[in-house]
Amino acid sequence: MSPRRATVELSKGVFEVDWPLFGELSRGLALKVARAYDPELVVGIATAGVVPGAVIAAILGREFHSMVVSRRFGAETVRETPAILSAVPTAVRGRRVLVVDETCDTGDTIRLAVAAMVNAGAAEVKTAVAFQTGPYTPDFHALATESTIVLPWDREVLIDGELLANPLYAEALKANG
Repeated sequence: MSPRRATVELSKGVFEVDWPLFGELSRGLALKVARAYDPELVVGIATAGVVPGAVIAAILGREFHSMVVSRRFGAETVRETPAILSAVPTAVRGRRVLVVDETCDTGDTIRLAVAAMVNAGAAEVKTAVAFQTGPYTPDFHALATESTIVLPWDREVLIDGELLANPLYAEALKANG
């Protein structure tokens, strides 16, 4: 582990994840899953859960699908509770499914996705997240922390043609120094 990562306070504040650490966390999470569960396919919750979901599916050698479960409707509208915004992949019927998201706090999003999989006929559904950030406990997680997570693909966004710090994290990053 690099000295920078070793000094990160994981109980509060901001946890900036770089690509190498993300890769190692995904690898570790895939190994945890493989030791206890044999999914036939992996479903990543879009948008941020698609990246770890696809990596885990690749490591496990399993079929990958995605579905959109979000609090966001467009750029400006945010709901208090998440909603399913895309169809459940038909491939889940009769199969063991692993649902993957990047983080899990209250569990609202992941529980909604699991219910959708069960309603679509999945034989069994387990859950995995890179970061458990709150009281809900998924079946598998790579790391538990109360920190604000800044993922490598989410740190910067394109604004007016320029790659700039994501405004969603501007205050937290400024405070983190």
